Amino acid sequence: QVQLVESGGGLVQAGGSLRLSCAASGRTFNTYTMGWFRQAPGKEREFAAAISWNAGTTSYAVTVKGRFTISRDNAKNTVYLQMNNRQPEDTAVYYCAASPMLMTRDAYNYWGQGTRVTVSS
Repeated sequence: QVQLVESGGGLVQAGGSLRLSCAASGRTFNTYTMGWFRQAPGKEREFAAAISWNAGTTSYAVTVKGRFTISRDNAKNTVYLQMNNRQPEDTAVYYCAASPMLMTRDAYNYWGQGTRVTVSS
């Protein structure tokens, strides 16, 4: 069982940066693939980024590649999402998730409650 708590959301101007954090409970955090997803107002939740259990592999959606960076610190049971050059279309609730699968974009078992990010133009 893994419990996830996101933090770091807020209001940022277009072009600015923001870092989200996701703290996980449980001693098996370092065996999970971790992912970040987002859900914009009126839209379905979509994949943003994922990182393998040992941080050796990362994967990004085309819409965020080159602007977002996912990382993890297994000693702190935390995964991060650094978001640079934010655009208004990045406004969404951001969720972190955990999966026992290797580098999946859709097979996630555990989810956080989400943190809201608003980008003003």
